[in-house]
Amino acid sequence: MAGDALIVIVTSFLLALPSATAIGKVCGNAGNYTANGRYRSNLDSLAAALPANTSSSPQLFANATAGQAPDAVYALALCRGDLTGNLTGCSACVNGSLQYARRACPYAKAASVYDDNCLIGYSSANILVPAYNATRDTSTLFDYWNSMTIAGNGTLVAAHVDDLLTQTAQQAASSPRRFVTAYMDGSSNAVIPTLYSLAQCTPDLSAGDCLACLQRILGLLNATTSVSLGGRVLLLRCNFRFENNMFFDGAQMTQIRPSSGAPAPPPPSPTTNKGSGVKPWVIAVSVAPPVAVVAFCFILYNRRQRRRFRRGRSKLRQKHPRNNLKGDELDWEMETELSEFSVFDFHQILEATDNFSEENKLGEGGFGPVYKGQFPDGTEIAVKRLASHSGQGFVEFKNEVQLIAKLQHTNLVRLLGCCSQGEEKILVYEYLPNKSLDFFIFDENRKSLLDWKKRLAIIEGIAEGLLYLHKHSRLRVIHRDLKPSNILLDSEMNPKISDFGLAKIFSSNNIEGSTTRRVVGTYGYMAPEYASEGIFSIKSDVFSFGVLILEILSGKRNSGNHDYGDFINILGYAWQLYEEARWMDLVDASLVPMDHSSEIMRCMNIALLCVQENAADRPAMLDVVAMLSNKAKTLAQPNHPAYFNVRVGNEEESTAATASGSINEMTVSVTTGR
Repeated sequence: MAGDALIVIVTSFLLALPSATAIGKVCGNAGNYTANGRYRSNLDSLAAALPANTSSSPQLFANATAGQAPDAVYALALCRGDLTGNLTGCSACVNGSLQYARRACPYAKAASVYDDNCLIGYSSANILVPAYNATRDTSTLFDYWNSMTIAGNGTLVAAHVDDLLTQTAQQAASSPRRFVTAYMDGSSNAVIPTLYSLAQCTPDLSAGDCLACLQRILGLLNATTSVSLGGRVLLLRCNFRFENNMFFDGAQMTQIRPSSGAPAPPPPSPTTNKGSGVKPWVIAVSVAPPVAVVAFCFILYNRRQRRRFRRGRSKLRQKHPRNNLKGDELDWEMETELSEFSVFDFHQILEATDNFSEENKLGEGGFGPVYKGQFPDGTEIAVKRLASHSGQGFVEFKNEVQLIAKLQHTNLVRLLGCCSQGEEKILVYEYLPNKSLDFFIFDENRKSLLDWKKRLAIIEGIAEGLLYLHKHSRLRVIHRDLKPSNILLDSEMNPKISDFGLAKIFSSNNIEGSTTRRVVGTYGYMAPEYASEGIFSIKSDVFSFGVLILEILSGKRNSGNHDYGDFINILGYAWQLYEEARWMDLVDASLVPMDHSSEIMRCMNIALLCVQENAADRPAMLDVVAMLSNKAKTLAQPNHPAYFNVRVGNEEESTAATASGSINEMTVSVTTGR
């Protein structure tokens, strides 16, 4: 009996460890509750039920609400996805973390605790709305990095770590449980040691929101953290971790290969007790049947996809006879990996848009009109019909199709397919009911519909989209034509970057930028080094983003007929007002009275950092996102902006101007430095 009692005591002690070994906590700023109030009793009831509810869920996830406002408590808990074989440990971790939260954040209405095996959070605010909390809220952020670094070439190490975590995040988002463990084997190269990674989202997130959340926290990787020998970043809704030791159950881990495509060796075997090992023939017999089934399904699926896209390629080629095309137009083939991309017949587009009727016309840009359409199944679409005189030829058309079809982010417009028949070049997008940003911010009546909360969300969304293009997408992309008319708004006013006809792919190793003889884009949003010398880089997009912020804050166009004092555009005017502490004079009158003056001033500071004349002085989008999300981060003082005393042309007049003394060159989709 004494021995049994000792076992119970030891077991109880071990199960209580999570409360003592929690790796991090975040005490929220939602205020405090009273010791004997209703909020306390509601929190007590949630704390009693949440551990069992979490461990009994197949996804090891639970959320709950107790009480009514203003004493309502919202809570969620998530155990690490590989604890399915240790449900008691999951329950104990949640219970211990809840106890720890209440000790570490006494009487706080909001708290989050992160343990090795689970995470919990509760608040008086509704933290159970998945999409907003995943893509916007960073108040529960906690990060920890190993002080030791990986020896070797820092650039190569960072690239491998970035590959490991980016691919782990993508696989976690596409997993039904929103959880994946992975490794990158270092035995075949001298760049990094073998690293192990984990990424997880709460399973109530959609794949897109999970990926957006993970990409947001992956943005904390920088030159220092990406060469650490391990680290973790956690939000309530998503988290990732990597180490040089296997910190999880390795039974289901996925191998991640460096983007160089080097052949990968077999997975490393986790350390096990040799005496209890499984015989090789048992493994073969157990694994062979499911592997064969998976392989068979994969072959069938791959053949189906190939047949599907061969049809798409044949349509495109039949409609572009060989004698009418030049150069690489002949070599364009739709890639088999674009599984959600369709090649439409022209008659399908005619039917969907009612023969391009004026009633369905949404607007017209520099490259042609855009129409609303509807397919027979009820799907609403936006159809971009490229005008023959637009200057966007087949190469630009090809460029936009190939780029957008490979880019997937909640803040990028989704391309559904295309149509190419004779002179007709058509792009089919998802339909976004609220048109574009300029439709609101430059209209005296509609601008009042965008309060500060919506404008800040739009600024942050555009920043997230640009960060994805510059750092986290499969293709590193410079947009080159960022402006309000190219920011579309969905039904909830979330921004989506559109129009990639002028975009270029760049190498992540190309820091200084590239040069082109053909300057394309929109005056008023072009960085000075690009407009005058044809030099473009990710800092070109940063400049355009800074102009966008100032236009969102002021409700006025960068240049035009506005009174900007001694200045002829908004850049110099904003800088002067900021220097003289009169920044409120720039702010849109519809935002007055201002309840968020500190946030507005902070956004103006960030905008002015983005439009500095010297490209090297401008922050990267990774830094911009960090400045927007971390209100405690100290901001630098901006130098004077570009075009300080230079008049710019009409910002809505797109150009394809050729630099003096040079010849035109086609806009291609691959950038090489000079």
